[in-house]
Amino acid sequence: MKRIPCLSTFAALHLLLLAACSTPNGQPQKGSEVVAPNQVVDFDTLFRENCSGCHGADGRGGASIPLANPVYLAIVDENAMRKIVANGVRGTSMPAFAQSAGGFLTDEQIDVITRGMVSRWGRKEILNGADAPSYAAKTPGNAGCGEIVFGTYCAACHGSQGQGGPKGSAVGNTSFLALVSDQGLRTMVITGRPDLGAPDWRGNVPGKPMSDQEITDVVAWLAARRVASPGQPYSASNHAQPLEK
Repeated sequence: MKRIPCLSTFAALHLLLLAACSTPNGQPQKGSEVVAPNQVVDFDTLFRENCSGCHGADGRGGASIPLANPVYLAIVDENAMRKIVANGVRGTSMPAFAQSAGGFLTDEQIDVITRGMVSRWGRKEILNGADAPSYAAKTPGNAGCGEIVFGTYCAACHGSQGQGGPKGSAVGNTSFLALVSDQGLRTMVITGRPDLGAPDWRGNVPGKPMSDQEITDVVAWLAARRVASPGQPYSASNHAQPLEK
């Protein structure tokens, strides 16, 4: 009765050895190889590992703008978007991903990310019939006019001075303004934040879309509110006190 378990163990070991011998010359089995990071060209993998932390799973929005927003993809120039992914945006939390700019991704991987976003989430027809503003500003902005524009289109949600309101965040917060570029502000005004319920440039005032110049001016007003040392200053009690001698 005690020999049966021993025979079962021997049979299992025998089958395991036969399975090992079925792989010629000890070569790895198909699918067992680990792909080198610079050889990954799957869009889902590249986006998840490099972009989703800020832009959300499947590009639906996170700390930064949702890249799966078809309005954004219809307005942004694909070459400009590629440059952003490759070189980042100086002075913001958007890093450079291209190896040529100090990142870890190859040119091919940058192309996969850029083209993948457009092909999967883009819908050019979404702007059919719309007098869409340009992605980048074409003229200088007027901060004085921008304050009036902000009061008309933005204050109802974000407060009269951008301090925040019942429906919108504090876009006038100096820490926020220090972390976002002028183009980032323009992009958000044009495309909105659908993940947060914020409309695009057409939906702030029903039947009255913002003009290209109005968008440029409101960005100029917000940009003019940046300060050298953003955030709340430390109180005197937080400063280190000198040691008594």
